[in-house]
Amino acid sequence: MNSAILYTFRRCPYAMRARISLHLSQLNPLVREIELKNKPAELIAISAKGTVPVLVTANNKVISESLDIMRFALTEYPAPENHYLTTEEYQALQYWLDQSTTESLINANDNEFKPWLDKYKYADRFPEYSQLWYRQQAERFIQTLEDLLQQHNYLCTDSPTLADFAIFPFIRQFANVEPVWSNTMPYPNVIVWLTTLVNSSLFNVTMYKYPLWLPQKNMIQLKHSEHDDGQVIPLCKN
Repeated sequence: MNSAILYTFRRCPYAMRARISLHLSQLNPLVREIELKNKPAELIAISAKGTVPVLVTANNKVISESLDIMRFALTEYPAPENHYLTTEEYQALQYWLDQSTTESLINANDNEFKPWLDKYKYADRFPEYSQLWYRQQAERFIQTLEDLLQQHNYLCTDSPTLADFAIFPFIRQFANVEPVWSNTMPYPNVIVWLTTLVNSSLFNVTMYKYPLWLPQKNMIQLKHSEHDDGQVIPLCKN
């Protein structure tokens, strides 16, 4: 199961999603780490939009949406015995893959929160309103998460599921815009949730710095460092 290929960019939250799910699966693709300013012709040839992540399976199926990669990895190549979740936690992960709550949360993140996050992060490109105003619009979703996290340790239950893994890379990005504010933002449950996920051994290995594929076109397997001990990662760090 090592002949699949993953095109990825370390700091992209969509690519983080894909790598997280792959670490929770039996798949161990070869990694092609790219630079967005220097996209390989091979990537454009199989996915005209040129975005990451893109997974090319062993039978040359091209999967170019992060959520599709997540579900493909976790459904077709489940790994209930892994280094990051207990058997019970993995069962919960599988159960929540296609629940309506999962779908609703991820849709809200991708289609409502993400556009406000972009304007908040790049407020100078959108001078119609202030950065504070854009942050306040994004905070509506943060409040939704805070309300959910008052009921469970994670968004759907007391262990992380697809919703958590698909959403927290974007909340991490939100927190990185104004680190001083975000470390004391008025959402204590979100802070605990985000800090827990960011400091997890799963996220640590997900954020391994792979060498760039170009120009040498050398590749290594995604999970070559899977057994590395987790290291603490600050909440606000790119």
